[in-house]
Amino acid sequence: MLVVAVVNDNFKNLHLQLNKENIMKPLEDLLQLGNPLLYEVCEPILQTELPLVKDWVADLHNVMQEIRVKYNLGRAIAAPQLGIMKRLIYMNIDKPIVFINPEFTFLSEDMFELWDDCMSFPNLLVKVKRHKSLTVKYLDEKWQTKEWKMTDDLSELLQHEYDHLDGILCTMRAIDEKSFKWRP
Repeated sequence: MLVVAVVNDNFKNLHLQLNKENIMKPLEDLLQLGNPLLYEVCEPILQTELPLVKDWVADLHNVMQEIRVKYNLGRAIAAPQLGIMKRLIYMNIDKPIVFINPEFTFLSEDMFELWDDCMSFPNLLVKVKRHKSLTVKYLDEKWQTKEWKMTDDLSELLQHEYDHLDGILCTMRAIDEKSFKWRP
């Protein structure tokens, strides 16, 4: 395995791991608004595909780190944003969390409005309504079933990423035709 260090003004030690089978995906592989893959429903991950999850998560992590440097945003990313058409979400706020085949088992009736952003169109904000709380059931990277009750910003974040798995972008959830603005 060859390790190449990439120097960036803001992110000095970004390492891309290269080998014959896999080249870690860079920011340029992030699908942008309008790419037809972003509107497709993803397939569940099969247990036999579990060995692939580690590389997919590494790609998601790498691109999210690059987005953080370039745009100062990014708490989670969904696999289809990199053209990986599987039901996989990677979140990294305080620590990395992998959601394999997530399912909402509860969505609150209480809703709230917010300006949503997306790595696939980082300069555009979209006003949407999201459920104030939810419960999600998912598999972790060891194929163990987990459940997590989320509220407020975490609830919103997971709903945004989950929508990606169903081919839904926040632009499609805009409250009305005036619910768009450029990031300041």
